[in-house]
Amino acid sequence: MDNNQMTKENGSNLIQIKNLKKHFKIGGGLKGPKTVYAVDGVTFDIKRGETFGLVGESGCGKTTLGRTLLRLYEPTAGTVTYDGETIFDDSKKNNPKMLPYRRKMQIIFQDPSASLDPRMTVGEIIGEALDIHKLHQGKERAERINQLLDRVGLNSEHSNRYPHEFSGGQQQRIGIARALAVEPEFIVCDEPISALDVSIQSQVVNMLEDMQDDLGLTYLFIAHDLSVVRHISDRIGVMYLGNMVELGNGREMYADPIHPYTKTLLSAVPIPDPKANREKKRIILEGEIPSPMNPPKGCKFHTRCPFATDICKQEVPEWREIKEGHFVACHNV
Repeated sequence: MDNNQMTKENGSNLIQIKNLKKHFKIGGGLKGPKTVYAVDGVTFDIKRGETFGLVGESGCGKTTLGRTLLRLYEPTAGTVTYDGETIFDDSKKNNPKMLPYRRKMQIIFQDPSASLDPRMTVGEIIGEALDIHKLHQGKERAERINQLLDRVGLNSEHSNRYPHEFSGGQQQRIGIARALAVEPEFIVCDEPISALDVSIQSQVVNMLEDMQDDLGLTYLFIAHDLSVVRHISDRIGVMYLGNMVELGNGREMYADPIHPYTKTLLSAVPIPDPKANREKKRIILEGEIPSPMNPPKGCKFHTRCPFATDICKQEVPEWREIKEGHFVACHNV
């Protein structure tokens, strides 16, 4: 991390997202293509140096949001600002090229085996980013690769091996080393431990926390394991069917969730004490998650919400701050 980066104040907004949308056109036929409303108008910010946890059921749009934020998927609409510079604005015909921002913004993918090119050695995989950004050459390049391998708990001799020769946990460490290669400021952690054994998960989470402390990194941590999100996150956003329904301080969200969907998710988190876990009251949702190709009118959660009223079926709830730093989209709050 350079001196200029170190002097920037922690807590200021590094990323600002306003009304971000990502819609996919699929199919065709007589009725024409259908639209999948994967991310459908999300607004929030990520502060410098924090870990912002993003949770929700499978299919709610978490991963799509992370990739759209990085413009791995081109946004359909909205605005994304990085450190005061606009990297996407749907009102502009020509948005800036992303290559200069790739050094600052990286991603750790969910499935390590699928994200590593099986035809390349580990050294080639990590060194590719160094070559693209012209950061190191020759002896310095090899030293940098070895340094990165050591940083994630691997040996320099591993640089000559291929991804299939490693376990899932080791493959994810390679993916983390690749993300660190260009000295980024911000990393999207897209469910980085969900494909790993439980025994390895804590090691990877601890490593991510150590790297954040040492390098001043900012994380968007996407996960469905709420206990992990609670442990690692400063603030937490809850998504449902392409929309953010609640956002707040991590401890406050767990102590006093407000949105009915957040309450449901947290009621499913197991408690280490077996007796307390058995006695814990759980909220069971009825019905299936609606299709993102045909989302309900009004509040998208009203078809499963036990507290839904007539207004919930007609009007989209306003995204509003009900107390400092705590945002909710619900008519009944």
